[in-house]
Amino acid sequence: MKAIFNWSGGKDSSLALYKILTEKKYTISTLLTSINKKFERISMHGVREDLLDAQAKSIDLPLTKLYLPEQTKMEDYNKIMQDTLTPLKNAGAQYSIFGDIFLEDLKKYREEQLAKVGLKGIFPLWQQDTQTLAKKFIDVGFKAIITCIDEKKLNKSHVGQVYNQTFLNSLPNDVDPCGENGEFHTFVYKGPIFKNEIPFEIGEKTHKRYPTSEKDFGFWFCDLLPRN
Repeated sequence: MKAIFNWSGGKDSSLALYKILTEKKYTISTLLTSINKKFERISMHGVREDLLDAQAKSIDLPLTKLYLPEQTKMEDYNKIMQDTLTPLKNAGAQYSIFGDIFLEDLKKYREEQLAKVGLKGIFPLWQQDTQTLAKKFIDVGFKAIITCIDEKKLNKSHVGQVYNQTFLNSLPNDVDPCGENGEFHTFVYKGPIFKNEIPFEIGEKTHKRYPTSEKDFGFWFCDLLPRN
């Protein structure tokens, strides 16, 4: 059964893909990643497009890029997504796989949008305990670095840290160990789905603020620089 895999470059995507590849129930036709067109970085994660390309090469799967304007209305996003998914569906894909764990509204939204193009959503990590998932991610040999944090939940010192037990021990009680509520995002550079480790260097930390109708909120990002 042919499937599209929604790839963010982070730990939940990596663990979900590891599970899918291990079980061998689905054939992945392509990775699909949303990219901020203006900055050429993975949406929300802030990871450079060059490092995404290196991941896909190391995983040895095709990569489809979905380029989004910096400010995208929901109806425009849905249209871009449908225009991207339709040819993949026409090429034989039947399923679209996600690394979501417990956000019911997001799962429902994805399933409704997929139904419009005749695809079915698959969620291999759905409703699993996030403490258990975090431990499994580390135990099977994955390595990741924190690329983005929500300053309402974490602070600047957390961004740029390696995702390991020390990092998990430092998290406040109200922060999910998998960052499932958007508390932090990661870049995975080594693990059982990769043929080789992704080389990079730590760049500068930057702060970005997003004004909303309610109040301003911000994120800290750690830039990762590709290295040969």
